[in-house]
Amino acid sequence: MSLLADNRVRENEAEIVRRYMSSFPVKVGELANELGLKVVRAPMPPKISGLIQPSTDAPAGFEIRVNKYEMPERQRFTVAHEIAHYLLHRDDIGAGVVDSIMYRSNLTSRKETEANRLAADIVMPAKVVGRELERIGGRRTDEAVEKLASMFRVSVPAMKVRLGVA
Repeated sequence: MSLLADNRVRENEAEIVRRYMSSFPVKVGELANELGLKVVRAPMPPKISGLIQPSTDAPAGFEIRVNKYEMPERQRFTVAHEIAHYLLHRDDIGAGVVDSIMYRSNLTSRKETEANRLAADIVMPAKVVGRELERIGGRRTDEAVEKLASMFRVSVPAMKVRLGVA
């Protein structure tokens, strides 16, 4: 079952996310904006990938900060991860949730796993990845993994996990 169907995710927000997931690469910055989240690329310590914190400047009341020194693919996943925290765990964000490079925070490991899973679903929608894999030959070769990673603007290791070849 998709975490978008979870009762913690508001139906109108799930519909917005699904709409963005229908094309690729998913425009995670635009998705965050439509959800009312402000995204800021900022210098952060090397072991911090991003955070979500309360903000009076954002319509939804939260701001996502992403480490501007990380690779673009990593930044995209971090934005999706923080969107997932907003959708699933907004009542637990409190003063903020800081995610390390291993996506560990002050939240439970279950909540981090949920955020990672939904982030992967957002940036690499399984149906769309499957359709594109078939379009390029249907085999999970290194070349296919690299091509799909490039198409979806994610890392090769992330795509390997999505395809079950990691």
